[in-house]
Amino acid sequence: MGMYQGVNASEGIGIGTVMVAVDPDLTFEPHEVADSAAEKERYQTALSVFCEKTQAQADHMKETVGEAEAEIMSGHIVLAQDPGMTDAINAAIDGGTCAEQALMDTSTMFENMFLSMDDEMFRLRAADIADIRTGILAELLGVEVVDLSVLPENTVVVVHDLTPSMTATIDKEHVAGIVTETGGRTSHSAIIARALEIPAVLSVANSCSALRNGMTAIVDGSKGVVIAEPEGDVLADYQAKAQAFAEEKAALEAFRGQETVTADGIKKILACNIGSPNDVPNALEHDAEAIGLFRSEFLFMDATELPSEEEQFQAYRKVASAMKGAPVIIRTLDVGGDKAIPYLAMEPEENPFMGFRAVRYCLEYVDQYKVQLRALLRAGAFGDVKIMIPLVTCVEEVRAVKALVEECKHELEAEGLKYDENIEVGVMMETPAASLIADKLAEEADFFSIGTNDLIGYTMCADRGNDHISNLYQVYYPAVLRSIKNIIENGVNAGIMVGMCGEAAADPLLEPLLISFGLEEFSMSAPSILRARKTISQWSKAECDELAEKALACSTAEEVKALLEAAAR
Repeated sequence: MGMYQGVNASEGIGIGTVMVAVDPDLTFEPHEVADSAAEKERYQTALSVFCEKTQAQADHMKETVGEAEAEIMSGHIVLAQDPGMTDAINAAIDGGTCAEQALMDTSTMFENMFLSMDDEMFRLRAADIADIRTGILAELLGVEVVDLSVLPENTVVVVHDLTPSMTATIDKEHVAGIVTETGGRTSHSAIIARALEIPAVLSVANSCSALRNGMTAIVDGSKGVVIAEPEGDVLADYQAKAQAFAEEKAALEAFRGQETVTADGIKKILACNIGSPNDVPNALEHDAEAIGLFRSEFLFMDATELPSEEEQFQAYRKVASAMKGAPVIIRTLDVGGDKAIPYLAMEPEENPFMGFRAVRYCLEYVDQYKVQLRALLRAGAFGDVKIMIPLVTCVEEVRAVKALVEECKHELEAEGLKYDENIEVGVMMETPAASLIADKLAEEADFFSIGTNDLIGYTMCADRGNDHISNLYQVYYPAVLRSIKNIIENGVNAGIMVGMCGEAAADPLLEPLLISFGLEEFSMSAPSILRARKTISQWSKAECDELAEKALACSTAEEVKALLEAAAR
């Protein structure tokens, strides 16, 4: 039995027989060409056949996978017919080079050009160029490219790189899983594997030689693990997991497009946590109704200097527009603690988690902070943007941020720029201090969102990264539950929206307690959304209240967890 680690690119568990798809032999002897006109004609014919085949793939893809994925194939045709590329190839043939060599030279030049660019989008183009080269070269040499359209049932396809053209023709019904040697979570192959809902593990080093035809393999796309020739008990365990995964997935599909309501009809909001504008399609794909936390740090972490107002505005606007009027809560810069940003020149601290970070940093560097607040106010004109302040511990911080927001409004007004006059400013409730003055903060804030990740850490004085004390890092401790209850109830009493954007919002054991306390918005990572909608639909408020009363009477985390597990639906 061999175990291989890779990137978890598409979730689910696939079990089947390995088929290693080896690239065709595309070697050729470069030769001088006497009749350049005939050679150009030969290239033209190969190009036309390639475009026809690719068009057929795109049409097939539109039916089987989806519009967006078919567009990747249509893009190949546009790239292959690019005048810059065609002219360079024809010029090389005129110089006496054979069509194969001319294609190799020109396409490699274009590929390197794309690879040298900073933008991720352009770098993906390089893979497309390589894909086109293979396809046209195969036509010129009269060789068959790997055909994945006809496969035996339960095939685990192992390839060096899953190209868009392979995935276009893939026989989805018969593919149990995909393993590749290259590619990451954002590559085309990953995107298409997810759209096809085929479990996939990418970047498994040397998998084309380590895995051989006819082997049995397990592809665990959720964990990013491949197991070759599994032992009987491991196989049986995974078969049961695969069965349970498939059944659960099918059952959850019934909740797609449905309202999020409790069993007795109380409406809730299911939102998604994102880290960049590129995460929005995935959030919508998983049926998110709002964005409950957009971590703005990505903008700052990926930059070499402070991002300008314009850059920030464009990123926030993109999300606001894509959500078509649904709420988007954007957290202002949560820097410090474990999130260092080199160009901000922050002093190293003895205890950074209790140090100069988040809102404390922002209120010290007001000019930097105003750039972000102005960008958020402007983005608010394009959708329902809300501002969230991280790491609040006292009322003064909220008042200071609100005063800055007013200052920015006056500036934008004077400059004649569009902004949201009624933008909401809320508080991320993630410190014991905020919890203890939740009643006072609720008078100042327009909403609350509970960040359970830090709230558990600060309440239990336990660092989640420290294995030694990881038993203390649990939401089920009575101290944490009381804190959450206090925050929610004070928010509800003041009539403001209370959400939760920490990991705990997706915990099916905890969700009935959150319903009982009165939580309105549950925000989580995209794959958890349908599962949460199902859990919420199974409980009425009265049943939740009864369970919450018992949970709050427990003295230990162990008792709480056992009670919630026994009641789980």
